[in-house]
Amino acid sequence: MGKAELLRGLDLLESGDWSGAHAIAQADQTALGSWLHGIVHIVEGDQGNAQHWYRRANRTFPGMQGSDREIQALRSTLLASIIRERDSRTMLA
Repeated sequence: MGKAELLRGLDLLESGDWSGAHAIAQADQTALGSWLHGIVHIVEGDQGNAQHWYRRANRTFPGMQGSDREIQALRSTLLASIIRERDSRTMLA
């Protein structure tokens, strides 16, 4: 699973498709996928699961009111990473 799919998970979560976002998060075992998984559980209201996934992502749990900030932070992180990867491929070509 790639970063573009995690972005899709964020889009689904913002549009109200919790189940679709959860499926994407569950399928991605990376730290970024765990971060998304934690955000999904914040939105769901499941603090215990959210904290578990934040620990797996090696991130500080933002509290149960932090979903909007976390969605934007993860989106920024993913986009910056995609741009860096694209730019490094361009420089190698």
